[in-house]
Amino acid sequence: MRPWHGRRQRKPRLGETLLGRQIVLAGGSGGIGSAVAGLLAAEGARLVISYRSNLERAQRWSGSAQIVQADLAVDADRRRLLELAPELYGLVVLSGDPARGDPHETMSRSHEVNYLGPILLAREAADRMKAAGMPGAIVLIGTMQAVALFPGSTAYAAQKAALVHAARILAKEYRGRSNIRVNVVSPGVTAAGMAESSIASGKYDHYLNDGIVSRFGRAEDVARAVRFFLEPDNYVTGQVLAVDGGITL
Repeated sequence: MRPWHGRRQRKPRLGETLLGRQIVLAGGSGGIGSAVAGLLAAEGARLVISYRSNLERAQRWSGSAQIVQADLAVDADRRRLLELAPELYGLVVLSGDPARGDPHETMSRSHEVNYLGPILLAREAADRMKAAGMPGAIVLIGTMQAVALFPGSTAYAAQKAALVHAARILAKEYRGRSNIRVNVVSPGVTAAGMAESSIASGKYDHYLNDGIVSRFGRAEDVARAVRFFLEPDNYVTGQVLAVDGGITL
């Protein structure tokens, strides 16, 4: 084997565009998903956006993306979703369930939505990329509750913590010659998606009042982090980026 300095190196192209690249946004019609979709669509990415039940919300993207209904816990739905992206470069899994209420009633659904479906889809997408010889990027959405302890979040946080660990295993399995990167973005208190109603209720005001954060997060903050991991020449894999303003510190 030739020493590293004798190998032909690809010249880096900073800020390489996503123009024409096929990216699946699973559960991408919500607040954070819409911010991600808008950012990627502005670069000319070819988007496939799935929704689980809210067709009306998803149809806002019908002019700039393929829209498909999919429950990620269902094998046939995941397969149908990926078949719409034969030249798959990127996958962003944004689906989630807050799993509020009695843990005995919510634990199973949380497992399906927050862990099982996303990880199965990520592995199946990576297998397709590898078989096609297509380098690419997979980004999973975690939560600050997966990396820090928040009382009352057992049903939700435990599954997201499992998602983080599984994502890092996938990153290790598909590194190297496959060149498929797997990373996690973990939002904090963000004024979009599942946290929006909690912010409106004043539940998180103490973070502002105590000076822990200067403001609540925005969907665009998370979208920029996702875009970073989708960068074609990105050299990062197996990492978790907390977009939380420092709350988990």
